[in-house]
Amino acid sequence: MKSLDQAIDEYLALRRALGFKLLDYGKCLHEFAAYLKANGSAHISSKLAVEYATRCQDKKPVSWTRRLFIIRGFARFRIGADPKTEIPPIGLLTYRSQRAQPYVYSQDEIRQLLEAALKIESPHVLQPHTYHCLFGLLAVSGLRLGEAINLQPQDLNWSEGVLTIRGAKFGKTRLVPLHSSTLAVLRDYADLRDKTFTGRELPSFFVTTRGTKLEKTNLSRIFRELSRQIGIRKPGVRNGPRLHDFRHRFAIETLLRWYRHGQSVPQRMPVLSTYLGHGNVSGTYWYLSSTPELLVAASKLIEARWKGAVP
Repeated sequence: MKSLDQAIDEYLALRRALGFKLLDYGKCLHEFAAYLKANGSAHISSKLAVEYATRCQDKKPVSWTRRLFIIRGFARFRIGADPKTEIPPIGLLTYRSQRAQPYVYSQDEIRQLLEAALKIESPHVLQPHTYHCLFGLLAVSGLRLGEAINLQPQDLNWSEGVLTIRGAKFGKTRLVPLHSSTLAVLRDYADLRDKTFTGRELPSFFVTTRGTKLEKTNLSRIFRELSRQIGIRKPGVRNGPRLHDFRHRFAIETLLRWYRHGQSVPQRMPVLSTYLGHGNVSGTYWYLSSTPELLVAASKLIEARWKGAVP
């Protein structure tokens, strides 16, 4: 029978071949294997799994649940080769992550943010346009930040007006159509980028002043500075609006348009799910929050149906 570490590597390779990224699974599982060995056990037990998951008291309880979840998945794989394996029952640790309250940007706030990005003082002419164009694309497309950062120059079909998103969650690829106004801004940026780095093969559509791929950490820092400038984030406060909230806003604004045009939201939800890159509609509901405008539009549609004005 293979050792635990060998089985872990086989398990991770199998899952990743199916499209799962499992970024922190390897570290967790190999640490757990070492913990079992240190406790004189060659087999997974529920008792040792819980002990390992909760041993770091400085971690948030939700991280305990996640570690046990990772171990449970591997245990289900391991039991085929080792019948003495115990699969930790669901419910041993029930801590759940709390959904962050999304910030729903107004149209004026987005305009101010994009204007502030263009005013960034930089010796490199491309930098302000990079942030302006990237933040604008997130606002109008609902892309994940990682998807936008990973875009390649060839991923934009200019004649068809379609973005190809590659290697998204679960290794999926999808097509994202864009409005002509968005295409015009992207075209201007691409022309400036190519002029700046003439003849150079670039690693991504959006690049730094050195012609390298953008980093999430630096983008988040720039965004925090700009959001403070325009007054939507308090000085000295780290928490506040996030780049990821553009994705929430996109989903909410899409529903709002459907309600205002009298369209059937339940029938059209799979369209939004596909556009956002979700495997099922339940994932899309995570991005929906009630707003005054959304509630008013929904109530008007319900009232119109009561009166028979809408089928």
